[in-house]
Amino acid sequence: MGSWLMNVLLIGSGGREHALAWALSASPLLHKLYCAPGNAGIAAVAECCDLDIRDHGAIVRFCQERRIFLVVIGPEAPLVAGLADDLTAGGIKVFGPSKAAARLEGSKGFTKDLCRDFNIPTASYRRFAEPEPALAYVETHSLPVVVKLDGLAAGKGVSVAETRTAAREAVQACFASGGEVVIEEYLVGEEASFFALVDGTHVLPLATAQDHKRAFDGDQGPNTGGMGAYSPAAVMTPQLVNRTMDSIIRPTVRAMAERGTPFKGVLFAGLMLTEAGPKLIEYNVRFGDPECQVLMLRLKSDLLAALLATVDGVLSSFDLRWHEDAALTVVLAARGYPGAFTVGTEIRGLEAAAALENVEVFHAGTAREGARLTAVGGRVLGVTARAATVSEARRRAYAAVARIDWPEGFYRTDIGWRAIEREQRGT
Repeated sequence: MGSWLMNVLLIGSGGREHALAWALSASPLLHKLYCAPGNAGIAAVAECCDLDIRDHGAIVRFCQERRIFLVVIGPEAPLVAGLADDLTAGGIKVFGPSKAAARLEGSKGFTKDLCRDFNIPTASYRRFAEPEPALAYVETHSLPVVVKLDGLAAGKGVSVAETRTAAREAVQACFASGGEVVIEEYLVGEEASFFALVDGTHVLPLATAQDHKRAFDGDQGPNTGGMGAYSPAAVMTPQLVNRTMDSIIRPTVRAMAERGTPFKGVLFAGLMLTEAGPKLIEYNVRFGDPECQVLMLRLKSDLLAALLATVDGVLSSFDLRWHEDAALTVVLAARGYPGAFTVGTEIRGLEAAAALENVEVFHAGTAREGARLTAVGGRVLGVTARAATVSEARRRAYAAVARIDWPEGFYRTDIGWRAIEREQRGT
């Protein structure tokens, strides 16, 4: 192995991780890419390893044996569980925040208190550790009201209750799952996703994106982990980006450093763009899924170099280049998702879909069974296309979707509708 080439281990198995693996595999700094546990798509660009990502000791030993120079942690659960700390203690570089810094995602109450203490704009809220006061509170709160499980819930622990009955049921469901509850005011506006690399002190904003959380067309149906995304988000004007950096992102980074828990990794702010300006809905401490897919397709720079600059604390002298083109992802999910769904159904036609120009099919819940590609998760594929406009990227993505033969899957047909309305209005 050349002295400047490195082995990298990527943790995770979803569409986000396939997009990261795809981008990392193109780096001239890379010697070999491993992924634990990976999926059928990731296997094309990395060696997938049957490691239990909850067994931190096994991961540290694997890294030492394989001379892993950098570990990139994709999902939130291992970050909240302190995997980054254990890798650091083992002398291994890691991209991803410490357990203490990952509380920004691991506890919504922690983040709300941080916003209160450091004057970061967010919805007004109350925290509850017991059901009775929470149930009493929603009886008098204006409707709609937002009820959130305090801990991790894979993007599905949030209820927007439009009736008292729905609010009560949401509160009871949260406590039944064993967590505390945050109840907050309902913010009115347009949502946007904002991503930035943070090295503990310096912040480097990434491209903007918007996703679609609801399962069905017209933003109907239950909340999901995300049914599609596009980048850039035209609603995030340069002025709004600057305001978000000044009022939300930089104060958060300063607050975490002041508290002795500096944040290193990617900070993902879910924003509501209200009449009073951008307000923080919640933080995630990793790349979004499916936002990561559109970001990676637009990134011109070497992702591995950017992640290393973050880990090494040298973002102040680093910059990123992006394709001017737009990118759009359509998620194909198993029928029934986000509820009960069937696994083991066969998917065909991916080669034909990926043959289209500037199209990448990122795998999420897939596995190989001999020659068969099967669906083993709720969100299964992220068909991603790049083109000059969001409208053209959408046309290209759906042309690729049409080539996929998977009767047991479903997808939304209106991904990018807000951006396309803006393009048509010329705003």
